[in-house]
Amino acid sequence: MFTSFEESKKELIHIKELDSTTFQSLIDYIYTGEIVITGENIHVLLPAANFLQLDFVVGGCVEFLQKQIVSSNCLGIKAFAGLYNCVELLTNSEAYIKKHFVEVIKYDEFLSLSSEEVIKLISCNDLTAPFEEKVYECVIDWIKYELECRKDFLPDLMEHVRLPLASKQYILENVVDEPLLKHSPKCKDYIFEVLHFYVLKSVQPFTILQNIRSKTRQPSGLQKVVLVFSWCKSSNRCNTYWYDPATNIWMIGPQISKCRETAGFNVIKDQFVIAVGGINNSSSQSVEILNLSSQSPCWEPIVDMLISRKDLGVGVLDGCIYAVGGSDGTSVLNNAEVFCIQEWQMISSMTSKRSRFGVGVLNNLLYAVGGFDGISRLKSVECYDPRLNKWAPVAEMSVCRSGVSVEVLDGVMYAIGGTTGSIIHKSCEAYRPNAGVWTSIADMHLCRVFAGVFAFNGLLYVMGGIHGCCTLDSVEIYNPNTNTWSIKTFSTSFSQIYGAVVVHSPRIF
Repeated sequence: MFTSFEESKKELIHIKELDSTTFQSLIDYIYTGEIVITGENIHVLLPAANFLQLDFVVGGCVEFLQKQIVSSNCLGIKAFAGLYNCVELLTNSEAYIKKHFVEVIKYDEFLSLSSEEVIKLISCNDLTAPFEEKVYECVIDWIKYELECRKDFLPDLMEHVRLPLASKQYILENVVDEPLLKHSPKCKDYIFEVLHFYVLKSVQPFTILQNIRSKTRQPSGLQKVVLVFSWCKSSNRCNTYWYDPATNIWMIGPQISKCRETAGFNVIKDQFVIAVGGINNSSSQSVEILNLSSQSPCWEPIVDMLISRKDLGVGVLDGCIYAVGGSDGTSVLNNAEVFCIQEWQMISSMTSKRSRFGVGVLNNLLYAVGGFDGISRLKSVECYDPRLNKWAPVAEMSVCRSGVSVEVLDGVMYAIGGTTGSIIHKSCEAYRPNAGVWTSIADMHLCRVFAGVFAFNGLLYVMGGIHGCCTLDSVEIYNPNTNTWSIKTFSTSFSQIYGAVVVHSPRIF
């Protein structure tokens, strides 16, 4: 401005948008390298420093504001950052708002947002809203704050409220009879949608609507956790626990009403945990599910299997549950059935009878690995192709493995531990479909049978299980990149862990 622009020819230059006190502080900074940033001057200092392109001062203002972000002022700081193009401050304030959504909506700053700003916020898939009911309530509160001039925005806002994620009881008690919704045809359509959804769920428990309103929100940085199934010898009861491998933290999980230590477990669509058969060490046809997206997750029964089973294998393909083999209490089974579209149906039987075996799903095929046929422990493996409704043998393992733990990680299927009847293995094998053979990997530290196994963040975890007459209170972790195992003990004691599944962190965790 002082060398090349038109102002260089003028004796007097009018500098607008700056008050003399702030300008004096910035001139002093230019000569001294020092400036004091406070809560009282930040709102004039940042615009002035931005206007004069004093980047160091702008950076100091941004750093100051980032330390001041709390639920009551984060929306204002976000607006301030956007106005002066402070990208880092804008990003951090947006992340804070989404992470602390439930607290943010309690303050007047939220009620002062425009409809566009409210829509932008509640439409975020990574919004941390433990209960969708809170999203609905904040919309109603925002509308009622200036009812006459805001009521016409209600349909546009309700489009982004994921009502199917709210509990049925809440919908019936707080949504269906809300006068504001009754006067809007579009809002009534949303209510009809969610009521229809609950009707469908009553006959098909795994129903998920094919639109954004039924999609569970996934906050950024949301950790997956493990639901662990254990049996307590002293009380002779089964329990569930949430386990976070990243922090080694344990929490009590939803109480399972029946002891299913010989059941099969799996996960459907990242939000339904299923427990199939195997009650009190006896065969059973019963099946229970745990819907992790509900406000208070609890185990609920669904349609019974056609065949009573324990020590069975359970796999999930394309949202359908496959219950395979096991024992009916008298004999070992080779038959199998599938639950899909409201009912169980028999499918082709395996070529071998199997109980106490492992199941893996790889490349849209279901694998039955090892097990016990009533006479001998098995090293044979077969796979089921649902398109052909046919089982076919694949390469055998190197040793017999009953009570084997099976998991798939990065396109490789692993068979962990198990027993020949007289020997419990610490050896493990890996199967790659393109090679079509089993190859040995490093041995675990301990011999294990009937252990829980899961894949998590590129590693393979094997927890609990039995060695002889002893139950194990440790978890071993396999790194496929180094072909090595590490081991650590639990921070919580169990009589026996017999199952584990990885799920998205539930809303109450």
